[in-house]
Order: sequence, then C-alpha cells, then structure tokens
Amino acid sequence: MKKLLVVVAIILAAAFAFTAYGSEGQNENTEMKQVTVILDYIPNTNHTGMYVALDKGYYAQEGLDVTIIEPTEGATNTLVAVGKGTFGVTYQEDLTLARVAGLNIKAVATLIQHNTSGFVSLKDSGILSPEDWEGKTYAGWGGSGENAVVQAVMTQAGKDFSKLNMVISDGLGFESLGRSCDLMWFFEAWDCVQASMAGVELNYLPCNELDARLDYYTPVIITSEDVIDSDPQLVEAFLRATEKGYADAIADPDACAEILLKYAPDYDIEMLKISQGILAGKYIDDAQSWGTMKDEVWDNYTAFLVENGILDAAVPASDCYTNEFLGK
Repeated sequence: MKKLLVVVAIILAAAFAFTAYGSEGQNENTEMKQVTVILDYIPNTNHTGMYVALDKGYYAQEGLDVTIIEPTEGATNTLVAVGKGTFGVTYQEDLTLARVAGLNIKAVATLIQHNTSGFVSLKDSGILSPEDWEGKTYAGWGGSGENAVVQAVMTQAGKDFSKLNMVISDGLGFESLGRSCDLMWFFEAWDCVQASMAGVELNYLPCNELDARLDYYTPVIITSEDVIDSDPQLVEAFLRATEKGYADAIADPDACAEILLKYAPDYDIEMLKISQGILAGKYIDDAQSWGTMKDEVWDNYTAFLVENGILDAAVPASDCYTNEFLGK
C-alpha cells in the first residue's frame, strides 16, 4: 500500500507540474520579460500583426509582457539605441542615416517587402513629377531619411532642393493639400485610402517608380545591438510571436482589422478593412517568408544616396540588418 501511495503521489505531482508549466511551455510562475515596442507613427495597418500577437496572447505564450507605444517626435531610433525601447518601428531610410550617425541599432525584420509609399499632390495641382517641385511647399514629419530622399529625387530631376519649402505636417493629412502645403509623402494603403474614401483625387508618385532603388524596406522592426548581444533568445521569441500575428493578418484581414480597432478605436472600420485587405498581400509578397530582407535592397538604397550626393560612402548592409532571428 505504501508503494502504491508513493506511485500515486508521483503521478499527482507530475500532473500538477504539467498543469503549472502549461500547454505552451511557459511556466506561469516564471517572471514575464518586459518588452516595450515604440512605433514609428500612430497605430495603423502596417502594425496590425503586432496588435494581433498582443491580443491573441502570442507574446504572452513566449513569456513576453509587451507594451506598444507611440513615438515621441520621430525619436524612435534614438530611444531604442539608448535602451528606452526594446524594439521599435522605423524606415530603412532613417535607419541608414542613424547608422551613419553612430546609433547601434539594426533591423531584425521588415513588415512589408516593398515600398508602398509615394509623393502626392491634388489631382488638379499640375504637380506631376519632381520637376514641378521648385517653389512648392512640402509637408512632412521631419525625419532625416525623408529629407534625404526628397533632396535626392529632386537632384536626380535636375532641380534645386533649396527652392522647395519644407515644413512639418500639421497632422491633418490630405486635408492640408492645397491649403498649407502642395506636397506630402503618403503610404498607399493608409493615407491614400483615407483620401479616396473622402472623395479627394490625388496625383500619386510611387517612390519605387521614381527610381527602382527606392523600393526599399519600410517600415522595419529594429532593436539595439545591446539587446541582440545580451538576449538573442528574446529577439527570437518576439519575432516568432510577431510572425504569427502577421500570418493571421494575411489569412483573415477583416478579423484582424477588428482587432486593430480595439487598440485604435477612433478609426473607421470600413477604412481599416480596405487598408488591411491591401496589405494582406504585401506583408510577405514575393519573399520566401515573413520579415526576411536582402543585401541588394539595402545596398541599392545607399548607392542611390551616394550617387545623389547625400552620403559620402555606402553603408554596408550587414551594419544595418540581420535575418538571423527569423524562422526560429
């Protein structure tokens, strides 16, 4: 009988241990790792996969307590570099110049495989190409990478960048066009959708049609080299959960638009679903898997900047990104 009781006790102890450990392999008593993600902009459909991963518990299953916050005046790169954010969302053009400035950050995944942004003006403005930009007012968000691209495309068109009036956007989006500015930089699946739904007709100049080398990664997920060196397992876990979120956004964009609405309730759900439907086919697009990047895309962009006098020398792709934490 004593032997039987011992066996029963062992079985019960094992069963309790399995329950405490959980079906996902995460001990409930284990302290969750605190992770802060700093966005590049207000929450939008570029970010949906992260909100899905948060909402469905994919991060929690990896032992991560994730908080997603909006940026402070475009300072995401700097904040991540100094450890104020574990991960951030930025753009290849800004990250490239951040590396030149000495910030120890790297891209660890791209959210979209191809550049879905471009320059816009009102349909009846007569502004059809960078050749028409001299004497006009451009409203942007003030990023160094943004200025570099604008200057480079004007230089390529044989125009004087100093004759373009650069101002900070007033936040009104397409409503500013024809009023406080003539030109803006829009994301096709977000800003252009909003303008179309409001009946505003635009001239849209995709960046990657102005020059194929502007088909760069935007946006991308970044972290600091300090995080990469000190806790590579954290990076792997975060990206593993994030990839699951984007897989859901691809498979069921309408449902995931509803999830995004929970975290950004001021948006119109019809607009979110249209935008989400557009991006569902662009998160992976022609890549073999979500998040992966190529040297040639980084190298082509820096070559474009060097050719147009923005950079003195190219920045090695290996300094800017890594795929080593994807697919783990």
